[in-house]
Amino acid sequence: MGRRMDNERCVPVEIVQLLSKKWALLILSLLIRDHKLRYSELAERLGGISPKTLTERLRELEKEGIIKRELFLEIPPRVEYSLTNKGTELAMSFVYVLNWVEKWYPAQSRPAKAPSESVVLRT
Repeated sequence: MGRRMDNERCVPVEIVQLLSKKWALLILSLLIRDHKLRYSELAERLGGISPKTLTERLRELEKEGIIKRELFLEIPPRVEYSLTNKGTELAMSFVYVLNWVEKWYPAQSRPAKAPSESVVLRT
């Protein structure tokens, strides 16, 4: 196989890099569980994420077609984030990993602060 040209994208590497960024997988797990969330709801549930980082992650995930941003023109304006079909398929692939964590590390996989917030996904 030939070498990749500098101007060509290496999509698998870019997607892995995006998903390995802090907060990206947590955002996906919240959206798969709750389907639609507003910016403020995401920020509250993630607890500790800076507004700048949350905005960056949402924009990056939206750019890749993993999530969609829906603007409602009302007063005050409302924005909701949800997974696209592509994003849902991606997020569902993590179900196996989350179930593995739940099986082998049950006490550590539950947040101490809010047990009702834990992600429980089954296939």
